[in-house]
Amino acid sequence: MTRRSLSRGRRSVTELRALIWLALPIIAAQMSHTLLGFVDTAMAGRVSAVDLAAVALGNSFWVPTFLFLTGVLMIITSKVAASSGTGRLEETGPLVRQAVWLGLCIGLVCAVLLFSVEPLLYWAGVQEELIPKSIGYIQAVALGFPAVGMYQALRGLSDGLSRTKPTMVIGFLGLILNVPANYVLVYGKLGFPAMGAIGCGVATTLVMWFMLGCMLVYLKRSTIYDACRLFERFEWPRWTVQRHLLGLGLPVGISLFSETSMFALIALLIGSLGAVVVASHQVALNLTSIIFMVPFSLGLAITVRVGHNLGMSGARAGLFAAKVGITVALLFAVVAASSIYLLADWLPYLYTSDPEVLALSTALLFYAALYQFSDSVQVACAGALRGYQDTRVPMLLTMVAYWLVGLPSGYVLGLTDLLGPPQGPAGFWKGLIIGLSVAATFLSIRLAIVGGRRKRRFPQDESHLKLTG
Repeated sequence: MTRRSLSRGRRSVTELRALIWLALPIIAAQMSHTLLGFVDTAMAGRVSAVDLAAVALGNSFWVPTFLFLTGVLMIITSKVAASSGTGRLEETGPLVRQAVWLGLCIGLVCAVLLFSVEPLLYWAGVQEELIPKSIGYIQAVALGFPAVGMYQALRGLSDGLSRTKPTMVIGFLGLILNVPANYVLVYGKLGFPAMGAIGCGVATTLVMWFMLGCMLVYLKRSTIYDACRLFERFEWPRWTVQRHLLGLGLPVGISLFSETSMFALIALLIGSLGAVVVASHQVALNLTSIIFMVPFSLGLAITVRVGHNLGMSGARAGLFAAKVGITVALLFAVVAASSIYLLADWLPYLYTSDPEVLALSTALLFYAALYQFSDSVQVACAGALRGYQDTRVPMLLTMVAYWLVGLPSGYVLGLTDLLGPPQGPAGFWKGLIIGLSVAATFLSIRLAIVGGRRKRRFPQDESHLKLTG
């Protein structure tokens, strides 16, 4: 083995170790957020199939909106990581103060939009018995969105400095609060009325505001962040900074919204097929959403590593971090797909005992196993491109993949006889696989172009530079 090979091997191990230690707390934090939806779904499913379907339809609206809000503010993590890599921590405080204003404003806009979705349910032909509980659940969750926006802005500071454990701890504290809150409000304990699906929404909002309070207290009391000068002074919104952040962050939010709203629209389109079909789709979707948090979190960690390495060590180090991250995401996809396939028969029992829902959701999990590969690749490539602060072209590519390829394919296979008998929800899941595969291909090509262009602009050999963790 040559000295060059040994050096590259050591660099790979160093980068892999830095990525894993950064990603693990993010995975735990994101998993705790997703488990909020799992708790809602599982507890509502114990009330009735109608409550389960109501939560499913509600999730199809607020989860894409949540990820849009989160996506817009993801750019804060990238910019903080870049400032950290170049040693300019004093710039991060003013940036995050502006980001908090941005998060509050977008959170309020998202809340207003969620309060206005009732006509869409009627337009989609959703069964009327599902609509009142779905609307009540959505509106209850919407009240927490201003808190979500501010929390995500503050989280960007901590995560961008490679300090991801606070987010993990706060996420699990929120989950711990969510379980008893759901129990009391859903089933009517301690003198509260039994609210069913609507109680799930109220509990989720309580958790959102609780997590914001925890993050504020932690950042204020921890001396680690003193150099950032976050609480140095009060500052009103500055349009020039807001416009810059929106210009970079809005494409990320739209990209995430494009993917998740594709899932949401599928839930609406199959809403006319009845509560059993909607509930089965929700069971399969919720399980895969939990699993998705691992590659999604890897994407966040890849953003930090690419941004940090670009600032610290240059173009080659940034691209190297991206390649290591994509490799890890692919390895996880192998494990995830195998696990879903082997455990598909009993996983739905976590949600329901209804025999019809069990049978259909088990069948859908087969397709969920297949799309782990393309989903992991596309989210890892998207994370690397955020590290390069390349957001607009990836947004356009993902919109084409999801809305012009994936969703039309699913609609044709699921609800029409153009390519054979309508396949119902299975046809839509096949469309998801097609759309995600196209997105993975597009984003991989884009990453190769951006990374190669950066290397050509800075052609000096940086292989001797140490990749710091």
